[in-house]
Amino acid sequence: LPVALAIVVIIFQLSFPAPAHFLNVLSALSFAGLAVFAGGPLTALVLARATGGQKDGENGGILVKQKGENTAREVLRGGAAIGYLERVAIVASIVVGHPEVIAAVIAIKGLGRFSELDNAEARERFIIGTLTSFIWAVVCGAVIVLPGGALG
Repeated sequence: LPVALAIVVIIFQLSFPAPAHFLNVLSALSFAGLAVFAGGPLTALVLARATGGQKDGENGGILVKQKGENTAREVLRGGAAIGYLERVAIVASIVVGHPEVIAAVIAIKGLGRFSELDNAEARERFIIGTLTSFIWAVVCGAVIVLPGGALG
């Protein structure tokens, strides 16, 4: 709903009266919070739809079986915490005017997870989850800074 309202404000170039600065800051903080905290459930929903509701492991990772193994091992643990941090970094980089930081976030995440991406299923979930989280954070960050947005 807040994203839809922001899009309407941008499309129709609506503006606020004099005390708008306070409202703009409040709106920007709301969208930043929405980017960070609503991104997790959104990503989980997209992953559930994409993987047919595959169950997570005890630590929030995914369970994968290697060829020739009888038991599954858990990979990509800590994804929720990493997701919160990446969305904070993305929104902050957009708001301060340095979107190139997003490339560093992608690089850090990819390098940090590289050793766990030897399984096709893990790679697929990593890509889907990362893109969903990044796109959500970029959209919310753009609503904050684009002309007609919270701070634009």
